[in-house]
Amino acid sequence: MKKMKKVCVTGANGFIGRRLVDELIMQGYDVTVLSRRDNDVFPAMVKLVKGDLTAVDCALEQFISNCDVVFHCAGEIHDTKLMKALHVDGTQRLIQAVLKKSKQRKQPIHWVQLSSVGVYGPPTLKANEERTVTEDSPVRPKGEYEETKAKSDQLVMRAGARGLMSYTIIRPSNVFGIGMPNKTLRELAKVVQKGLYFHIGYLSPVATYVHVNDVVELLVNCGHAKGAKREIFNISNDCQLEELIGGMASSHNVKQPWLRFPESLVRLATQIMSHFVALPLTKERIDALVSRTSYPTSKLERKLGFYLSTSVPDEIDKFVKAE
Repeated sequence: MKKMKKVCVTGANGFIGRRLVDELIMQGYDVTVLSRRDNDVFPAMVKLVKGDLTAVDCALEQFISNCDVVFHCAGEIHDTKLMKALHVDGTQRLIQAVLKKSKQRKQPIHWVQLSSVGVYGPPTLKANEERTVTEDSPVRPKGEYEETKAKSDQLVMRAGARGLMSYTIIRPSNVFGIGMPNKTLRELAKVVQKGLYFHIGYLSPVATYVHVNDVVELLVNCGHAKGAKREIFNISNDCQLEELIGGMASSHNVKQPWLRFPESLVRLATQIMSHFVALPLTKERIDALVSRTSYPTSKLERKLGFYLSTSVPDEIDKFVKAE
């Protein structure tokens, strides 16, 4: 299999980006990363270019000077004030640099974009609405993160239509693994460990998680696979929420949660009690715990022959024990 030699990575300090850099090095790629700090520690063979993607004077030409593929993994998940500056304005500047370099070299640069299934938005009717979201589903983002990521995807697709660059957009669900910055999964495991977890409603909620190893493998794959060009791929290893909770209970050697309360009762009690005390159970968390949205990977399998290798219920045992 022919592989590109020179790749550039944004967001290389992130949870996914760090693992991507390690995997690219292991597979023999020449890696350049963009970082706001020049004292970041990467393996000796990694070339580091100092630059802030949100700054108009970012050294983008230097960053992509010998680049065959750009892995755009930079993302802001906490500070809403920075999301547009990074996801939209920063992406636009990087695209312009890529288009300019491609024109000079008379050879298209391939762009692999790390996006999110969040761009499809929440259910339109109610949180526990059963729905299947595919790559052909309409984009209906809600919230600054989701809206700016959707705009970033649009910029990439629009630029790709000009022929000076090709692209692949990867939209993962909730990416988990040891060292993940999001604390939600850890907090859920602690609730299960203390025997405080209870099921909400009488339907079958879906847990939409995917292991970081699967996401990294797909990113690398899409950097060279011909079938990945000008395509969007969702990646999620969906399972029943009860399976996920069961894995957590087994890891802590506690009994499987069996209590179950009507969703309407839980929502009412939460709404009333939130006026008096700060509760860990919020409307947003209830929405997530009753969600029945699924993201099938049939397109990945059909187009790329790519199959997820990490079972979420099985891997959650290692994650909980490591944390």
